[in-house]
Amino acid sequence: MSKRNDGFSFSRREFIGVGAATLAAASASELLTACARAPLAGTSGAAGAGGIGYFARFGVDEALIRSAIAAGLSRGGDHAELFFQHRVSDYVGLEDGEVNRASTSVELGVGVRVLKGDQTGYAYTEELTGEAVRRAAQTAAAIADGPGREAPAAFRVEGKLPQRYAAKIHWEDVRPAQKLPILSGLNQQSFAKDPRIKKVSCALGNEAAVVLIADSRGRLVEDVQPMTDLRLSCVAEQNGRRESGWSSRAARAGFEFYTPELLAEVLEEATRRTLILFEAVPAPVGEMPVVLGSGSCGVLLHEAIGHGMEADFNRKGISIYADRMGKPIAKDFVTIVDDGSLEYGRGTLNVDDEGHVAGRTVLVEKGVLTTYMHDLISSQHYRVDPTGNGRRQSYAFPPVPRMRATYMLNGPHKKEEILASVKKGIYCETIGNGQVQIGAGDFSFYLVNGWLIEDGKLTRPIKDVNLIGNGPKVLEKIDLVADDLKVEDSAGYCGKDGQRVPVSFGMPTVRVSAITVGGRKAS
Repeated sequence: MSKRNDGFSFSRREFIGVGAATLAAASASELLTACARAPLAGTSGAAGAGGIGYFARFGVDEALIRSAIAAGLSRGGDHAELFFQHRVSDYVGLEDGEVNRASTSVELGVGVRVLKGDQTGYAYTEELTGEAVRRAAQTAAAIADGPGREAPAAFRVEGKLPQRYAAKIHWEDVRPAQKLPILSGLNQQSFAKDPRIKKVSCALGNEAAVVLIADSRGRLVEDVQPMTDLRLSCVAEQNGRRESGWSSRAARAGFEFYTPELLAEVLEEATRRTLILFEAVPAPVGEMPVVLGSGSCGVLLHEAIGHGMEADFNRKGISIYADRMGKPIAKDFVTIVDDGSLEYGRGTLNVDDEGHVAGRTVLVEKGVLTTYMHDLISSQHYRVDPTGNGRRQSYAFPPVPRMRATYMLNGPHKKEEILASVKKGIYCETIGNGQVQIGAGDFSFYLVNGWLIEDGKLTRPIKDVNLIGNGPKVLEKIDLVADDLKVEDSAGYCGKDGQRVPVSFGMPTVRVSAITVGGRKAS
């Protein structure tokens, strides 16, 4: 499920510094990133010289790849694939002006996948020697049991890739001393914003990654993938009562992402979301019209509807949409896309983790379900082209169909018109975490910030609210769609099959004719 991330979990050679130990952690970070700094910055995003590019420094060459692919096909698999990855991740966090955590992790390895029909064999290794990669390939090959197939005689670099997130200031060139002023500034300004703010936490995470994909079709695809996110949370106190709020921003971008304007937005949003709760009143309960605001309310679209359009759930008959292809599932002014092409977006990819260019997939067009989100397995099952939705957390996991940036397109109405149409209901400004039953689409989401709608106007802020319903039914009940689409740029993750990947989501303002509104205990 998608959620706001309040911290990073790291694997592989993690270094953590608390308080006075931060300088030691920073030094470790610089040492760990040194091996990749200049080459990462100089990698173009398409496979380099000789077709191997960046990973040649680790001893990877065409002979190693051919040998591993041959081992993967040795028992008659239909398809064999290697996914090499090198990723360096950094994190630094402040709490009340003091550094409370700093860490670096380095991941380097290769995953080997072999397909036989709809079945997957998978193994990975952190050793990039010919022998280790062959052993992993032989393990993955055990999914099949038949005569072997030949590996390609040669490998070719795929054509020029899109360049959707070329960093200007590469993370390998950014030192902790450059990041700390951002965090200390947010910390100081948060306290200065209002004397009721008593506690402030902020954190900045970034990563620089390179992947190389080679497969039994003879393809070589290399991509450089930056990522960063910033989070700010505040706790305020008034008359013995405490409230909390947060804000975050994320992108596939370099250090240049953190402009003064963006930092001001984060500060204003986190403090406003916190302090407004002192004015909030309990919401009415029961079934009523609900207006979902543009932007972050797209998490409901992602969770309660989007997962049901991932092809593996439909191939297995789990999703409620398994038999709805080509049929109306919403009003004719509702169009939903999953988009991997938004420049610098958190869910954006040049290519997915199977090496397919990540484009824009129209899932619902004018109310009609038109396609699912496909990886290679499901595209072969349904006899369609892959949609660039094959994603994985790292080389240690096989790819599965996953969302990238899922959002609803603009509709024919105005936000003011939508609010004016509601006599009594609620307006959802920010939706937080929730629970979803993917097959049926039943959900419960917690409303972080919202407002009462009375006689067509926003009146009082509300709190302690849950939205309870069914995703497919909510989609059918969307009867007004505004023209103010916003794709959220917060630090959202999506979890599925034990894997977590970064995603984006969004929507314009919409009216749902009826959703059940419950108090906090309803979940």
